[in-house]
Amino acid sequence: MKKFAFISDFDGTLSDKDFYEIITENYAIKDNDSKYAAWRRKEINVVDYLGHIFKNIDREEAEIDQDIMKISLDPYTKEFIQNIESYGIDFYIVSAGTSYYINRVFEREGIKGVKVYSNEGIYKDKGIHFQLDKESEFYSDISGIDKLKVVESIKKNYDFIFYAGDSEPDVKAALIADVVFAKSRLIKLMGDNNKACIPFSSFEEVWKEVESYIKE
Repeated sequence: MKKFAFISDFDGTLSDKDFYEIITENYAIKDNDSKYAAWRRKEINVVDYLGHIFKNIDREEAEIDQDIMKISLDPYTKEFIQNIESYGIDFYIVSAGTSYYINRVFEREGIKGVKVYSNEGIYKDKGIHFQLDKESEFYSDISGIDKLKVVESIKKNYDFIFYAGDSEPDVKAALIADVVFAKSRLIKLMGDNNKACIPFSSFEEVWKEVESYIKE
């Protein structure tokens, strides 16, 4: 059994902004206002809302690729991954978005070998369509992929789990981690659940904290 693993959300945690926000800020997605309100009222699930946004982008694949290239990662991302891997720490992404854009962003940044747990997506009919595997051990009808189940599975092979996230879909997974790094809404949500967390704004800060643990 290995000692440490670091698991991170992607949108809004490793990236500066959620991809769905980039899309809705740039394009008039049909029924977006009503769908967004229904999602926030928890009348529809996150996978339904994101699925609606992505499949209704109404752009050619090359144009969507240009939008994906607008996703800005934390500038310390590549160095952070290299640093933790130099100490034998495995790095994972778990995301309720889609690997369609995550993999493209990592390729752009020259980041290789990261295991990504996310919803599969394909381009068709001028949008990105989720390809959900309902037979997967990690399937969730709420978010497509169940972050808690993913973290539970990873945790079986490690003594100590770091988790980084920013919002509601991260809560259950974060609660079973040993150390939680939190941004945005997740900070308050951890407090609401009586779980300690380390607020952060950059992965350079996260690395300094991780380094203090692995050198103990």
